[in-house]
Order: sequence, then structure tokens, then C-alpha cells
Amino acid sequence: MKTAYIVKAYRTAVGKAPKGLFRFKRTDELAAETIQYMMNELPQLDKSRIDDVIVGNAMPEGSQGLNMARLISLMGLNSVDVPGVTVNRFCSSGVETIAIATAKIQSGMADCIIAGGAESMSAVPMTGFKPELNYDVVKAGHEDYYWGMGNTAEA
Repeated sequence: MKTAYIVKAYRTAVGKAPKGLFRFKRTDELAAETIQYMMNELPQLDKSRIDDVIVGNAMPEGSQGLNMARLISLMGLNSVDVPGVTVNRFCSSGVETIAIATAKIQSGMADCIIAGGAESMSAVPMTGFKPELNYDVVKAGHEDYYWGMGNTAEA
């Protein structure tokens, strides 16, 4: 099994939603700028060596919708050759991308992957633009599927 390494780690500054520093900045633009910064910091990394861009996002709708990871790859790397995939595992979406990237590298499916999370709480309301809960799930005895974060942290 190949060994996977985290070579660099970056994050943007933190603003306060919904009135924060980045409230008028698109999530994909902010993530792309972070990738551009990383690429400038790693001049020895040729973007042709990057196999994938994996981005976690808990609310992939509105300006964070479609396949935001592909847009981030296009804007951040200025290349059509690197694919992107968006992962939604709610609050653990970003860390899940690291796990997926690690598994792909260890299994030999990839050699170099950019992975992480991108989210703007100013861009999408807390439950999304049009939440449609499935009440049949609750009636079947699975009300815990809709627990809030305060409850799930203790589950």
C-alpha cells in the first residue's frame, strides 16, 4: 500500500455570517483563490500532476451548487484537465474529502489530490433554500435522522 501525505494545509480567514467579511464573495471563488495561493507556494508542483480536486460542502445549492469542486478546479488551476467532485457529508464533508483522497492514493488510483472543504454560511440559509423533510422517515421511528448538531455531538 502506498503512503499518502498531507503536503500543505491552508484555510481562509473566518468571517461572521451573515454579515461577515466574505458575505459578498462566492464560495467557489474563495476556494479557487486558496488553491491559487497554494500553487504559488508550491512552484515545484506541476498542475498536470494533480489527479483530482475533491471538495466537501454541506449545502450544495445556490452559488455552492452544481459540481462546485469542478468550478473550483477550473478557476483555481486554470486548467480543464483536472476533474473535480463535490462530497456532501454535512459537517464532516471536508474531512471526508481527506479520507477519500487518502484512500485513492493508498490504493494506487491517484498520486496527487487537492482535497478539503468549502462553505459559506452567508451564501445558503441554515436548512437550505427549500427544505423538504421526509416525514415518513420520522413516522418509521427514525426522528434521529433530523437531530440538530447539539444532539448529534453527544450521540
